[in-house]
Amino acid sequence: MAEDSDLERTEPATPRRIEQAREKGQVAHSRELTTVALLLAAGGGLIAMGDSLMEHLRALMRNSLTLDRNVIFNPDQMLLQLHLHSLDILLAILPFLGLMMVVTVASSVVISGWLLSAQALEPNFSRLNPLKGLTRIVSWSGLVEMLKAVAKSALIGGIALWVVWEDVDGVVSLVSEPLEVGLPHLARMVGFTFMAVSGSMLLIVAIDIPFQLWNHSRQLKMSKEEVRQENKETEGDPQVKARIRQLQREAARRRMMTEVPKADVIVTNPTHYAVALSYQEGKMGAPQVVAKGAALLAQRIRELGEENRVPILESPPLARALYRHAELGQEIPAKLYTAVAEVLAYVYQLRRYRTYGGTQPEAPSELPVPPELDFVREAV
Repeated sequence: MAEDSDLERTEPATPRRIEQAREKGQVAHSRELTTVALLLAAGGGLIAMGDSLMEHLRALMRNSLTLDRNVIFNPDQMLLQLHLHSLDILLAILPFLGLMMVVTVASSVVISGWLLSAQALEPNFSRLNPLKGLTRIVSWSGLVEMLKAVAKSALIGGIALWVVWEDVDGVVSLVSEPLEVGLPHLARMVGFTFMAVSGSMLLIVAIDIPFQLWNHSRQLKMSKEEVRQENKETEGDPQVKARIRQLQREAARRRMMTEVPKADVIVTNPTHYAVALSYQEGKMGAPQVVAKGAALLAQRIRELGEENRVPILESPPLARALYRHAELGQEIPAKLYTAVAEVLAYVYQLRRYRTYGGTQPEAPSELPVPPELDFVREAV
């Protein structure tokens, strides 16, 4: 049962899965939005440019149907006239075509953004499989598309019939109007009809866009096993990564332990924590932590210090503060300067005693460690 649940697509798509789908051209797309946008643009274009467009077409028809003897009996002139009239038609409708092209592109990118995918243009012969085509038709998505088609047909037909019925007098008057008046009047009627029909389809668009976004997200869902496999491919096997981190920690620990014999002093808890400090005048702005550890690692630091005759000072508050607030390889916090300075003064006196003899210095017992840096006091 657990294996079956791992294979069910219950997990949302990862960013990598979404990006791979975009590379293949698989994005959320609403054909209804494009259709409505084109209808609105066409209706608005006819209203704004209808008079000018009809005037151009009327002039073109008048010029084209004007017969000239030289043109009739000269095939070269006929071809030239055809070429000129074709250019006139293109120039007349070019603004309208440009508007439709801009609206088509804009409506296509408004949901999923701009996308250029060469993979979407590659031939996919699996789409020619009739069984897969039948599966798409009888699927839940196919049922939704069929319901949308029925709703659109009923809505468009009803709105168009209502618009024509409301302006039935204008439709009848087109028969008796002169050509100069009738053509612009027809263009306005067609434009308003388009606007009414496309405006009514905004309801379908308002339903279709959320559905397409939801359906696209549902199609890209992944199983738990697919998510785990992707994580392995992108981030690596967790077991391998854990082993690498372990090796890195061991290497860092070995490098740290090589610095213990060079330390100036080791401050201990005395058994729980051990912090090795080093200070080189002129090279360091403040003493630095070269090694620190707890439990067994602290014991090993003390053993190395004893083997190499590194002074060891028992100061539980200072050891705890250094272990918690001082980073390895970094200078100690400024609030601990005074306490560490007393420790180093003791270390320098101890070195002098070991070299020249005399009175053995006493180890400092009450070091000025700020209470806020001692986590034992904080816990209390």
